[in-house]
Amino acid sequence: MAIVKKSKDKAEFGDFQTPIALAKDVCRLLLDRGVRPNSILEPTCGLGSFLVAALEVFPGIRRAVGIEINQDHADAARKAIAQVPKSNVAEVLCADFFNYDWREILQSLPDPLLVIGNPPWVTNAELGSLASSNLPQKSNFQNHRGIEAITGKSNFDISEWMLIRSLEWIRDREASLAMLCKTAVARKVLLHAWKVGIKLKQSDIYQIDAIKDFGAAVDACLLVMESSKSSQNFQCQVHETLKHDAPVTVLGFRNNHIVANVIAYERLKRLEGREWYQWRSGVKHDCSKVMEFNKEGDLFSNGMGETVNIEDDYLYPMLKSANVANGPVASLKRWMLVTQRLVGDDTSQISNKAPKTWKYLEEHADLLGRRTSSIYRNRPRFSVFGVGDYSFAAWKVAISGFYKKLDFKVVRPHAGKPVVLDDTCYFLACKTWEEAELLAHLLNSETAKEFFSALVFWDSKRPITVALLRRLDLLALAQELGFADELEKHIKRPARPPTDASQGALALSF
Repeated sequence: MAIVKKSKDKAEFGDFQTPIALAKDVCRLLLDRGVRPNSILEPTCGLGSFLVAALEVFPGIRRAVGIEINQDHADAARKAIAQVPKSNVAEVLCADFFNYDWREILQSLPDPLLVIGNPPWVTNAELGSLASSNLPQKSNFQNHRGIEAITGKSNFDISEWMLIRSLEWIRDREASLAMLCKTAVARKVLLHAWKVGIKLKQSDIYQIDAIKDFGAAVDACLLVMESSKSSQNFQCQVHETLKHDAPVTVLGFRNNHIVANVIAYERLKRLEGREWYQWRSGVKHDCSKVMEFNKEGDLFSNGMGETVNIEDDYLYPMLKSANVANGPVASLKRWMLVTQRLVGDDTSQISNKAPKTWKYLEEHADLLGRRTSSIYRNRPRFSVFGVGDYSFAAWKVAISGFYKKLDFKVVRPHAGKPVVLDDTCYFLACKTWEEAELLAHLLNSETAKEFFSALVFWDSKRPITVALLRRLDLLALAQELGFADELEKHIKRPARPPTDASQGALALSF
């Protein structure tokens, strides 16, 4: 999230105070939806904008409680509340969300209950880098498995943690939750609710202008969820603004996943099925200054501008996301030093096979040793990640994970070597040029694009993911497009030695 003039409070507490005008607009929207709370709970009330707005807008409030960790904010909220009618039913407590015992306060709040607010817009990784204590107790609360937790999926927004816990407060009650948050967080919270069986009568996302209201360059929204004691609704309407009644799309929960457009998905869900090919991500090294080179003529220079003289045994031409998204290109000038063929390979053998390369690595051992990701712990020196035989396949079909378009490219060998991709790209390893061309043709078809478009959320930081790509059954797609026989030949064909770099010179490739 890009933040304008990010102060220490904004950095550590995600302290984006809600403008009173926005708080009133939210409360009026809820009133128009038929929300009539008897009690209000704002678990991170800040300066009290939502409490003030709620007391002014909702007619039947019998009790309103705000919780705030910052004593100065809590005092300011009390002063603001004292200026509005019905202030006698409201109180602000100075307490820490993560260490507060919520049971007693929740039991004292009569239904219908409205949990409302604007929890912090900051991630646990950002707080960890600040050595902040404003964190929940460490746990893999999203239940990510093995490598997913290690490589960063366990990083989460603090608001996500808070909202998921707030959902439990409205579970099986006559209650509503209305929270300002990043749009990506809203989807994660919805997915959690649907997966764990929290019954929701209705859910809506209303997009807001975060630049105007908070000076934050991020997709943000108001998430509204109304609980139910019986029925369950697995859809969420998405609105362009707080004042836009008609939804622009409807997202939902299908086949244990969240989908961006339920109507389009229902039309094409027949294409979801078996993963005939395994999607892979590119090589991860986390040190481009040392491991990546520009090539001019016969000379290589690293990211520090040093001219590098090493053997070519471990050097491979490479493509980054921008190359894949914006190619094809006439020639490849960027190369990568790949120290292993398989994860965990003994790298000390480089010293015998390529002594100049080993010397170069040792000269830059300090930079490589500063890589903070836990994937490098207890690994051989100078390890990389995301490597296997697939990394060195002569032919690949690749797509950028970052760029907001569905455009699959055939990647062919270059200078007698397979081209490797960085870890912002995803690809299928292919045995032949013909196989790569066929797969690219299938994946770039309008049918495939419509299928992916029903699933993808383009406002995500990395909209294209392995999880998204693997949902398309390529054989089902080939059958639909009349190429089943051709694809089946490649699926059943055993691997062959890499083809010569000159094969397929006329292909739509790099």
